[in-house]
Amino acid sequence: MALERATIFIEGRVQGVGFRPAVFRYARQNNLKGFVCNTSEGVYIEAEGNPVDIEKFIRDIKNNSPKQSIIKKITVTYSPPLKNETEFVILESKPGKKIQTELSPDIATCKKCLEELFNPEDRRYLFPFINCTDCGPRFTITKKLPYDRKNTTMVTFRMCPACFSEYHNISDRRFHAQPNCCFACGPEFYLIEKGKIVKKGLDAIKISAGLIDKGYIIAVKGIGGYLLICDAENEEAVKELRKRKKRGDKPFAVMARNIETVKRYSYVNHYERNALCSWQAPVVILKKREDCHLPEEIAPFNRYLGFFLPYAPIHHLLFFFGQFNVIVATSANIAESPIIFRDGKRDMEKLLSLTDYILSHNRPIQAGCDDSVVKIFEKSIYIIRKARGYTPETLKTPFPFRKEVFAAGPGEKNTFSLGRESSIITSQHIGTLSDISSFNFYRDMYHHFIQLFGFLPEMVAYDLHPDYLTTQFAREMIEKKGISGLGIQHHHAHIASCMLENNLPNQKVIGVAMDGTGYGEEGDIRGAEVLIADYKTYQRYAFLDYTPLPGGEKAIKEVWRTGISFLYKAFGKEIFNLDIPFLRVIEEKKKASMVEMIEKGINTPLASSMGRLFDAVSAILGIRIETTYDAQAAIELEMSAGITKTSGYNFGIKESQGRFIIEPSTVVRDIVEDIKRKTPTGKISYRFHKGISAIITEICKRIKEERNISSVVLSGGVFQNLLLLNMVYRQLKGAHFSVYIHRLLPPNDGCISTGQAVISLYFMKG
Repeated sequence: MALERATIFIEGRVQGVGFRPAVFRYARQNNLKGFVCNTSEGVYIEAEGNPVDIEKFIRDIKNNSPKQSIIKKITVTYSPPLKNETEFVILESKPGKKIQTELSPDIATCKKCLEELFNPEDRRYLFPFINCTDCGPRFTITKKLPYDRKNTTMVTFRMCPACFSEYHNISDRRFHAQPNCCFACGPEFYLIEKGKIVKKGLDAIKISAGLIDKGYIIAVKGIGGYLLICDAENEEAVKELRKRKKRGDKPFAVMARNIETVKRYSYVNHYERNALCSWQAPVVILKKREDCHLPEEIAPFNRYLGFFLPYAPIHHLLFFFGQFNVIVATSANIAESPIIFRDGKRDMEKLLSLTDYILSHNRPIQAGCDDSVVKIFEKSIYIIRKARGYTPETLKTPFPFRKEVFAAGPGEKNTFSLGRESSIITSQHIGTLSDISSFNFYRDMYHHFIQLFGFLPEMVAYDLHPDYLTTQFAREMIEKKGISGLGIQHHHAHIASCMLENNLPNQKVIGVAMDGTGYGEEGDIRGAEVLIADYKTYQRYAFLDYTPLPGGEKAIKEVWRTGISFLYKAFGKEIFNLDIPFLRVIEEKKKASMVEMIEKGINTPLASSMGRLFDAVSAILGIRIETTYDAQAAIELEMSAGITKTSGYNFGIKESQGRFIIEPSTVVRDIVEDIKRKTPTGKISYRFHKGISAIITEICKRIKEERNISSVVLSGGVFQNLLLLNMVYRQLKGAHFSVYIHRLLPPNDGCISTGQAVISLYFMKG
């Protein structure tokens, strides 16, 4: 049989996942000659041999690629064979005209590396940087593509002869593992006390574990940045950490020694276990056991705990040397500032103010990256914060486009996105851009992504909110670079992002967007609207009635203000005669002041917001009248709900200028009556959730009847509430709707930039 030569080009997530070594092995197994190499666009292969063997080789690649890889396209062309090749080899990477390939996220330490880590006979016994082609840092150490050691922060660590031999040995697990290293040639940990290095190597790790046992707080440098760590069973240490971080009541994440330890404190079903033990190793939100003895300070007023398992060798070693079984492991930052991941003087000073000791190492982190947070809904991952393990990830668009787009994202729970041709890359979770440090992190990551993926933005998309730092950054780019820009309505971006990740074509859908704050075209505050939308346009069909927010943004934290406002809207001046516990704890002067502000329109912007309605009900029920973190009142309202057979509250609805207005006052009045009847808070909360589900379903039914649209897309931070999401999802399904929710992106504002990108791309399409 005549020989032939196949040129194969593979696109997708094919770098940093052991793809070239796998191709090399399959080529050898199928007796092929030629080569494989990385390029800026993907993996390039030339394979020569028997046509049957080439076909088998291509099938092997398609069917048995490394588990973390994602093949999105394979292009094969054939040509006459060459005469002088004698073997199949891996060549040096080739720079391309443009960067199209995807980069692997960071991968949790694999089982084989863990076996070596704790095998006294292995040369990497207790080595804190152990990795192979199946695991280890990827995104956070990569400076540019193609993914080669010289393009990572491992470039300064020259492989010793033993590691060099592994790297070039086809039968070795570390064949072409770019971060490959050992005690002789790799990075090193060191312990810092009062700004000075006091121990290095394994002794530094052993001492750190002992310090955690004694109740100290340690900053530990990991994969994507520093974590603040203390013994989770030491109540005083947890309290002190909360105080230093200025954390308020926001829950801490807890890292457990193993899955069996997690089960001592929380309920874990099959799907939650799979998420905990996955190579992404996210924080998984789990229901707390009734006999859980962990300090309440870890997650005050919360029935759930966020657990995750060790994902880096250093975590495994701390548990190995320590006596503790669970540790608080939270991002090293203050309040909403970005995670600390660099080792400069200013960052070290910040860490020293937060901790007693610092356990650091000398491998630089190129891109700071928080831990991902997920829940399980309907047997699948439901992402709350998308970062380590899930970033970067490329989403395909249902259409190609001509220009390269930068989507700046929102001001809170920020991500940004880059789009070109038929794909969108979204950044890791950046967070709230509230000060110069958070904005600097955002700007640095933007420049990193631009270089990493070779983008040259020709259009900028941004949120309509003029005060967002992201919007100001985008407009400055437009002015200075003379490129086109497009302001995109907040909830349209929400809906478009969910459409995209569900691979929906450009069709009309019913978009239900529920959150706290989204800016409208008229400068109004929106947080609860039902849209008829596609990728390019949207029509506002229904929305929650506008209610004043006394004190503006103050009402978001002092939610008793919102409670007063909703009560005043429902009862008017009769509010002063209502006898319910909530109003008894609010001073008469404060009540009178709020009413006066509302009546005179003094610093009382109007808001159509489901988030604010949740805040108000939480306050009226006496659950939470002031908050210390975002959505606390709403979360604790969800926590209070008791599952019971009862009807939901009935929202009023009226039509005005062709739109439907959902009126909450009927619900507020019914809640007050239930309070007077001493109805249990859990039942009231459940009825409230059920009422929201019912009105959403009712509006969707009206649209279906009028417009013959049966696809419903759910997005917005309110749908992080799984009690409500489950009600809405099942009720809509029961009414024969096709229901689409987020899986690859968070339902909160973390999805906004993706939506901005796809809308602007479609806008350019014409």
